[in-house]
Amino acid sequence: MTYTRKTILGLTAGLMSMTGLTGIALAQQTTLSLFSPNDQAAVAYTEAMIEAFEAANPDINVEIEVGPGGTERDNMVKSRLATGTMNDVFVYNAGSLFQAINPVQTTVDLTNEPYMADILNSFKQTVTANDGTLRGVPYGQAMGGGVLYNKKIYEELGLSVPMTWDEFMANSAKIQEAGYAPVIQTFGDTWTSQLFILADYFNVQAKNPQFAEMYTRGEAKYANTPAAMAGFQKQADVFNAGYLNEDFGAATLNDGLRMLADGEGAHYPMLTFAVGTIAQDYPELVGDVGFFALPGDDASLNGTTVWMPTALYISANTPNMEAAKKLVEFVASKEGGCDPWVEINAITGPFLIQGCELPADVNPAVADLQTYFTANGRTAPALEFLSPVKGPSLENITVEVGSGIRTPEDAAALYDEDVKKQAQQLGLPGW
Repeated sequence: MTYTRKTILGLTAGLMSMTGLTGIALAQQTTLSLFSPNDQAAVAYTEAMIEAFEAANPDINVEIEVGPGGTERDNMVKSRLATGTMNDVFVYNAGSLFQAINPVQTTVDLTNEPYMADILNSFKQTVTANDGTLRGVPYGQAMGGGVLYNKKIYEELGLSVPMTWDEFMANSAKIQEAGYAPVIQTFGDTWTSQLFILADYFNVQAKNPQFAEMYTRGEAKYANTPAAMAGFQKQADVFNAGYLNEDFGAATLNDGLRMLADGEGAHYPMLTFAVGTIAQDYPELVGDVGFFALPGDDASLNGTTVWMPTALYISANTPNMEAAKKLVEFVASKEGGCDPWVEINAITGPFLIQGCELPADVNPAVADLQTYFTANGRTAPALEFLSPVKGPSLENITVEVGSGIRTPEDAAALYDEDVKKQAQQLGLPGW
């Protein structure tokens, strides 16, 4: 749907026509069209951001089109870009899906814009086109992938946040002895079973910095890369140790968040967006939930995997380039890219714009995640932001590993075959 925030424009034009100034007013007014995401938080942010932008730029009117989500959005974006009918500015994925829209031809180069110096490098690499140019700015907040944990249980048992997998398993043993479920799993929502693999990517990159490039070229596999195999092994470890909640096969995401918040379980591998649900459903308990990175085998290489926000791009075919650049510059600033999120109280991760501070009262899990961004080398984008290759059967494979049905070795080999089919469908060389 399309609408404009300046509902009084017609009235203003009518009044001005009585003074003979209509032509001047219309000549000065530029209207931009913004293709927005459709999730509730993004729409609320978009409305607040545009209101502030229009107040600072009274000569620019922004119409918001709320597009669909998922595959339908992907198809719509690609179709509009291919036919030259895309909105002036549009919000779309960073990472591998960004590469799929042929950004050199379809978006505007922002490399030399002064505000790009304020965008964190961890985000820039996900909006860098194949010619080395920068094409987008963050539209939202990052999410961490790791372990949500119950801070009260940790305090009760005198545990420290684990920096290695051995420490994690040792903590889990003590948690089990105390009568709590050490690790929550929720295979009733099968996608949640993937976090041991997906959130472990920081550890893969720390040991194999070229893994994403080699993986995309078909040169590196899960089955022949020990660091990549480790995610499957960790999932098997917690099952074999008997550390899971009894109903892991049927429990859902909401069940897992309730168990974590209530203190029935201590660890839940998950994305930090889920803390928003805890804050909504269990506001009195959200302060008991913290976050730490899924640990690897070397404490000196400890860091977390990050899911980057979407990005705002300028369509190469916009007839309103100057106004579009002003809007993108505003979104890349504290006033436009951060303050509106804080005002609508939808903080689920850190901002990727320098100068954007999290509120003092942000929930502990998000504050914990922020600490990884304040030190160099402690974050890495999830593999899906670095490579277009992800097999569709991963969540089914990880359910099997997490249920003791399939060994890590078998799972890695099976996933390599699943990935091969998808890479061949994409026409990637080397497969």
